[in-house]
Amino acid sequence: MIALKVNRNGNSLALTLTKEALALLKVSAGDTVYLTEAPGGFRITAYDPSFARHMSAANEIMKRRRNALRELAKR
Repeated sequence: MIALKVNRNGNSLALTLTKEALALLKVSAGDTVYLTEAPGGFRITAYDPSFARHMSAANEIMKRRRNALRELAKR
């Protein structure tokens, strides 16, 4: 577990991530992280869950329509 400090940033509050937390999340300044609800609390992740769902759907379509996509790529 890594403790995060809540700081005031103008009229907002901000979490300060330690170097250790940044390394574990594999993020750096300017990257976006996502706070999602999890059983018993919350989870901070470096990926967008909705993007993952969309990519899963895209992979299914690409698998089913492989031949059509191959023909389109030839043009």
